Amino acid sequence: MFPPTTKILVVDDMPTIRDLVKNQLRAMGFKNIVEAADGEVALNTVISQAAAGTPIELIVSDWNMPKMTGLEFLKQIRASDQFAKLPFILLTSESERDQVTEAIMAGVSQYVVKPFAAKAFEEKLKGVWAKVSAAG
Repeated sequence: MFPPTTKILVVDDMPTIRDLVKNQLRAMGFKNIVEAADGEVALNTVISQAAAGTPIELIVSDWNMPKMTGLEFLKQIRASDQFAKLPFILLTSESERDQVTEAIMAGVSQYVVKPFAAKAFEEKLKGVWAKVSAAG
């Protein structure tokens, strides 16, 4: 599993969902959580944190957001040599499930369909960690 010190960026335009995700991450032992209200702010956060020497190590992003969707944000991250391997989990609603193939093609590490149970979310995180660890 990701170490408790992992710097995690939680991205969602709804503060209640951000709080829900942050609370679940804290319940799993994570302490270093940053948040952003949309993909545009999130992209700037990833860039500025890396420049400050405190890089984001995992992204948990909503799909449907104003300014820049989670999928557009994912594509921006994957297009950058610096961030191409950054673990990225996309939160999606049931109605977007058919679009998940596009996210997989864009290089998403994992996706979680909302609403989700804490245990299912933790299992997805473990799966992403296993992929990251295997890739070295």
